[in-house]
Amino acid sequence: MKHTPRAHAMLVGAVALLALIVGAGASLLLLAAAPAGAQPAMAATGAAVVKSDPHLMGWAFLSAALSTGLAALGAGFAVAHVGSAAVGAVAEKPELFGRVLVLVGLAEGIAIYGLIVSILILNRIA
Repeated sequence: MKHTPRAHAMLVGAVALLALIVGAGASLLLLAAAPAGAQPAMAATGAAVVKSDPHLMGWAFLSAALSTGLAALGAGFAVAHVGSAAVGAVAEKPELFGRVLVLVGLAEGIAIYGLIVSILILNRIA
């Protein structure tokens, strides 16, 4: 498959739009629930508001799924580019193996961040 600058720009725009939708959904969910520093009675009331409104529950599940999915896609994209550059660097200088391994690990960390955000969103509605 041939990669063109226009196709790449469209892909980046689509991912940015989906990230904006996830951010809006998560913001709506967190604004509807009780604030983080609230007393336990208020926190239970905020969680009850989220559980009673099916639209907020839908946004919560959608934002949790998209945060995990988009983070995994971003991590895969990053690992593909960093990994191919790392293989080229190690082929020329084998002593760089430890350094490039750290860079590939940092790229994989993006998926873990998305999973953590998803867990936080799902804990908020549980």
